[in-house]
Amino acid sequence: MNPLQQVWINGRFVPSESARVSVFDRSFLYGDGLFETIGVRNGRPAFWNAHWERFTRGAEFLGIRIGTGSMELRAAAEGLISSNGVSRGVLRITLSRGCGPRGYSPRGANEPQLVMAAFPGTGPQTAPHRLRMATASFRLGIEDPLTRVKSASKLLNVLARAEAEAAGADEALLLNTAGRIAEAGSGNLFWIAGDRLRTPSLQEGALPGIARGILREIAPSLGLRPEETAAFPDTLATADAVGISNSTQGVAELVSLNGRPLGTSPVMERLWAEFQGRMECDTLQAR
Repeated sequence: MNPLQQVWINGRFVPSESARVSVFDRSFLYGDGLFETIGVRNGRPAFWNAHWERFTRGAEFLGIRIGTGSMELRAAAEGLISSNGVSRGVLRITLSRGCGPRGYSPRGANEPQLVMAAFPGTGPQTAPHRLRMATASFRLGIEDPLTRVKSASKLLNVLARAEAEAAGADEALLLNTAGRIAEAGSGNLFWIAGDRLRTPSLQEGALPGIARGILREIAPSLGLRPEETAAFPDTLATADAVGISNSTQGVAELVSLNGRPLGTSPVMERLWAEFQGRMECDTLQAR
């Protein structure tokens, strides 16, 4: 991290080189916290209200007090983005339960820690990234309530990505304990089959992604019907195209799975372009 960069910790802007969180913080010890990763365009966080809604749902589920309202935190986020000169990039918000007595019990951990960092991205894209995918050996639980929370414990995703990279791929396919498609390691998985845009349901182990929801809104304008389904991975071999959605890239297209080519479709570029347009519109309106 650039030592001249600032981060925001509990209401204060702090140089990154002097920013510290205790070694007794529960997010460090147990992954006891949650986070949001938000795309930045035009120096503004995109789709703030949707991210805030998911963030507050997650905090309520974990029983962690945020302590800062949406408007106050958004103003701080925009100040942080501006001070770091990030016109296009990523904003990361992390909430930890804070420090407490040793052990799993959350009792006595009464001072949550709220941290934000802004990271510059690459220049504007002209087309969606094209990625290779490999199936991970790790499995997500069906109807596991923790899969619906963007918790600070993402070790499964870390190990899945390591497996994928060791296999020469860029991304991991995560299946659930029934062997059905759940999501990708860093986003929601979707595929196009005829006039349908299909994605696993949340019950299959998918995170309720912000980009996933926006793509489902965009789909009808492109003649696609959004549809949740339960499917095994061999379904992807016959799809017209397969993609990943997340809040930083919007849409990425998958070109292979376990070394075997996947279908491609010009609709994928149209989905990507529509999503980029939504980001631009949302952040320009924020001014």
